Amino acid sequence: MSVRIDIAGLRPERVTVVPSPLAELGMALHALAEPGHHPGLQGWVTGVTAALDPQLADRMCEADFLWRSTFSDLFLPFAGIPGGAALPGATLAEELDQLDKLTDEQFVDAALEFSCAMPYGEGPSPLVDARVRRRALDLAAGRGPQQERFSELLLADPPRIRAWLRQFLTDCDEMFFAEAWSRLRPQLVADARHKTDLLRRKGLAEALAAVSPVVTLDGAAREITVDKLTVGRTATQDGTLLLIPTSVGWPHLSVLYRRGWQPVVHYPVGAPELTPPASVEQLALRMTALSHPVRMRICRHLARSAYTTSELAQAHGMTAPEISRHLGVLKKAGLITTRRRGRYVQHQLDIAVVARLGSDFLEGVLR
Repeated sequence: MSVRIDIAGLRPERVTVVPSPLAELGMALHALAEPGHHPGLQGWVTGVTAALDPQLADRMCEADFLWRSTFSDLFLPFAGIPGGAALPGATLAEELDQLDKLTDEQFVDAALEFSCAMPYGEGPSPLVDARVRRRALDLAAGRGPQQERFSELLLADPPRIRAWLRQFLTDCDEMFFAEAWSRLRPQLVADARHKTDLLRRKGLAEALAAVSPVVTLDGAAREITVDKLTVGRTATQDGTLLLIPTSVGWPHLSVLYRRGWQPVVHYPVGAPELTPPASVEQLALRMTALSHPVRMRICRHLARSAYTTSELAQAHGMTAPEISRHLGVLKKAGLITTRRRGRYVQHQLDIAVVARLGSDFLEGVLR
């Protein structure tokens, strides 16, 4: 499972690394709505929440589904501007002006992604298709009264919701984000400068490796693969590939692949990756390997000491070939290490790998 970006024919100068104040505000709203995703931000979340104006806090709950899961593509409006060459604005006000440039169809389609779980970037707009409109309202009703009310207003009067969202984001800027952005922006500018330098000196593959180990370029330099627990595909065509850093986004690494929009990779900087994160395939192999009760019992022995195959066979009342098959599964998943001691081959559980399984799983599903 992965998101793939076709970059065939993309010129190097059309790859841009640049911060986005609106994208960072969207991620900040996400952290406020789901602090459990971002344990490193708990102090900031607590401080902002305690100081929030009660009315703004209430308004923050009116449409928090736009940023609670991660955040809506509405926080990346530059990607939807026709021409495929627009870049994020230097200020939040400039990016809010870009948000105003989206058509009502674009705005509504992006907003409905989380308000009623409409298919991502597929099919006609509910503003022009009555059947899709009814389907959207039915789905919204199933998600709750808050989403139903928002979707009804959105479909009935898009300009009203657009004005509400712009005013809300402006008020957030005045209340807490302007101060946060003044602190975060230097780090993001420095990271963008570093990635841009890598692009110029060593090429796209090196720059993507610096973005994250889960973002890779194929040998022919025609396709980027982002290892995620989702499936998607997009292409730069004649447009631009945008890499947008975030200081508050870890562990999320988001890819915008909405039809007709520029591809965007929104990646965290300063992520605590002391070791490379497990790929989705590795994670699935490890969890599958540990799902068998015999292999769990074998792991209990191997966690305490190194054992040979024959010792394990005797301890578990099984044949050596049976134990070998289970050990093969565990070894393929990277859960055990093997070493030779004279004429004996000993196996032992890799405690560090097993200890990371919980965090690897959490990062995999949140990435």
